[in-house]
Amino acid sequence: MNSNQLIIMQKALSLFSAFGYEATGTQQICDAAGVTKPTLYHYFKSKRGLIDSILSENFTPFLTHVEEACAYQHDLTLNLEAVTRVYFQFAQQEPVFYRLQLALRSAPLQSESYEAIAPWAEKESVVLQQLFVAAESDHGNMRGRSQAYALTLLGMINAYIHHAADQGEPLTDTLIHQARHQFMHGIFS
Repeated sequence: MNSNQLIIMQKALSLFSAFGYEATGTQQICDAAGVTKPTLYHYFKSKRGLIDSILSENFTPFLTHVEEACAYQHDLTLNLEAVTRVYFQFAQQEPVFYRLQLALRSAPLQSESYEAIAPWAEKESVVLQQLFVAAESDHGNMRGRSQAYALTLLGMINAYIHHAADQGEPLTDTLIHQARHQFMHGIFS
């Protein structure tokens, strides 16, 4: 990827995060990046191609780390702590992207922004579900609930991240342990 592509992606990420995907025009992105529309279209073909590139660039390595944290070690507590840590670290390292992907998930179902995020959200859900399916062998009471657990875990993690970002608070180890404990209490009750 060359420097023009990186600059365009960085400026677009900032604008999409600040104003929303649909509300940001290609001319705005070009002006912020100091390029012409033909340059943007040469690299990304369209605004949709640009958001797809931003999502791929960020989600691909992130989901690799989530998969590693979800590799079941026959100790669900450790796995959940590792998963939460991956999310917290990513949200701290990439706060603008993290906020954007959360916003895209809440977009109207027929919008271009939701269509862009949907495959990534599905991949993420499958990875998390696989952790709970693997844990069923050790925790029979979890059988058949992998999707509900994955959704609940992700929702809880995102709530912690959102709250910390809004309050300007760090995502600490103490918060990781608190989140894991809260989740574990719910699934084993």
